[in-house]
Amino acid sequence: MAFQGIEVLEIDVQVQMAGGFAGFTVVGLPDKAVGESRERVRAALSALGLAIPPKRITVNLAPADVLKEGSHFDLPIAVGLLAAMGVLPDDALQRYIVLGELALDGALTAVAGVLPAAFAAAKSERGVICPAACGGEAVWAGELEVLAPASLIALINHFKGTQVLAQPIPELQPAPAAPLDLADIKGQESAKRALEIAAAGGHNLLMIGPPGSGKSMLAARLPGLLPPLEPAEALEVSMIHSVAGLLDGGRLMRLRPFRDPHHSASTPALVGGGMRARPGEISLAHRGVLFLDELPEFARGTLESLRQPIETGRAVVARANAHVTYPARVQLVAAMNPCRCGHLDDAALACGRAPKCAQDYQAKISGPLFDRIDLHVEVPAVAAADLSLPPPRETTLDVAARVRAARTRQQARYRGTTPAIACNAELDGQALTDHATPDADGVTLLTQAAERLKLSARGYHRVLRVARTLADMDASNAVRRLHVAEALSYRRLAPAR
Repeated sequence: MAFQGIEVLEIDVQVQMAGGFAGFTVVGLPDKAVGESRERVRAALSALGLAIPPKRITVNLAPADVLKEGSHFDLPIAVGLLAAMGVLPDDALQRYIVLGELALDGALTAVAGVLPAAFAAAKSERGVICPAACGGEAVWAGELEVLAPASLIALINHFKGTQVLAQPIPELQPAPAAPLDLADIKGQESAKRALEIAAAGGHNLLMIGPPGSGKSMLAARLPGLLPPLEPAEALEVSMIHSVAGLLDGGRLMRLRPFRDPHHSASTPALVGGGMRARPGEISLAHRGVLFLDELPEFARGTLESLRQPIETGRAVVARANAHVTYPARVQLVAAMNPCRCGHLDDAALACGRAPKCAQDYQAKISGPLFDRIDLHVEVPAVAAADLSLPPPRETTLDVAARVRAARTRQQARYRGTTPAIACNAELDGQALTDHATPDADGVTLLTQAAERLKLSARGYHRVLRVARTLADMDASNAVRRLHVAEALSYRRLAPAR
């Protein structure tokens, strides 16, 4: 298999042994890792006591005009060579898709991309041969035969009939520890309310406040409020992590991912790219949370590259020879200080350049990016009197129960829609009109506010989505004026203006 994003392309490994000077050549546009596979294959066969015939050996990876990248071509090349030598039955091997990396002693080590390869194998009604460490990952693809040997000799013995490889057992990632608790955060009731709204509707959230006010603590507690992944979502998310080589032990993911890259992250690291067009942080956070702390400290171009994925739910990596598309339906949570020193509203601590410094600092974030964030909330400094109070009674489990109830209403409402809608943040077009239009008083208020606040069409629609979520939290089928009013309270102009 060759990977183009999470899509796979079947590669035919052709082995020819001919007379002439002895040699071992791999052709078909291999990269450095694939070209070096001949040395790993040679050493692995030698460790098994098998000598490569002194012939001119040519391995062709067809189609020859597609770049072959990665170490997972080791096992297919070795299996093809063994078939040409008569050690393995060629007709039996045609029923399998093969991938894996060889160690010098003949052991098989884990490789990336086994889960999407297994889905492609199931679609073509074939089995999969992969390393033992990836066997539990492959069986999630459905009803297909999976051979997961720990070494090359175990695979040979299986086909010789002296050893039987059992079907691997599918596994889930271990149950998580208790989530971080909202009860640890004292004060910040308005920020907690915004966090609950964001969790209930899947909305993007921006928190603005001085250092030490609890912005990062709030963001870290958002995954505990979100419902677990649905089975189809778990497979989709796990396929991305499989391609990136991040699926721990081949176990399927059960929790929504939470990614928090450092502000020094480059554009390829955030959106995707690099030598093998790997998925970026925004794709690794698919169906989960992407947390950007110290938002203005990210490079301006890096932040602007997020605008299209946030809007479309897809990250497109353009290369000279291909366009690779990764899913990127994320919930963006960002945090920032109001200015560089962080104490804009405190005259005793603010620097001498206020408020000019705040305008310069916040102007690093463009208006279009602010427009794509549904909820803007102020997170003020916590008073010492609040810190001395006992912990709040309301815990993460209490809030998560309300979030789950709101999400259940959304799932019932959007069941069977085309395209599929998972939460209110994905409402668009006719679905937005059908399900989020307020009552007459709400329409009047929203029209007046849109004119006064100069809301864009995007901002107008995002207010409707938040209002729909607020109605769901109130168990109301209708979007009323009070829901629109609260949604508007979380909408603000770009701070630099």
